[in-house]
Amino acid sequence: MKALVTNRQRVVRVSAVALRRAALWAMRQEHCPRSGEISIAVVDDATITDLNRRYRRRNRPTDVLAFPQDGPGGLLGDVVISAERAAAQAPRYRHPVARELRLLVIHGVLHLLGYDDTTPAAARRMGRRQRALLRLLEEAERRSR
Repeated sequence: MKALVTNRQRVVRVSAVALRRAALWAMRQEHCPRSGEISIAVVDDATITDLNRRYRRRNRPTDVLAFPQDGPGGLLGDVVISAERAAAQAPRYRHPVARELRLLVIHGVLHLLGYDDTTPAAARRMGRRQRALLRLLEEAERRSR
């Protein structure tokens, strides 16, 4: 499995290593094929607003977008995260920006693997799964210290 992280913004400090670790963890826990590959781009609000307008017809920033790939090979797709949205949301959930970024990476990976949040029930299911994956990752990291 591979996860490529690119930081394309300069507003929020980002640990590419931590985001890559979260993506690979989610992929393994969801039994993603070993050939699975994703790319993760961390961007600013202007960039994600442009993508949201172009692909979802919503002229506003969002926290995460996922673009699944349907073609052959191991490429699962692309995840785009707004670092500015993560920074704005983190205080609301009373956790650090770094944790919010990892949660958004996991959310994006789940979208690439077929989860959706288009109905209230699906959103609850996806929310429970992403929080569980993050909690398990954090527990595993604490044990390995």
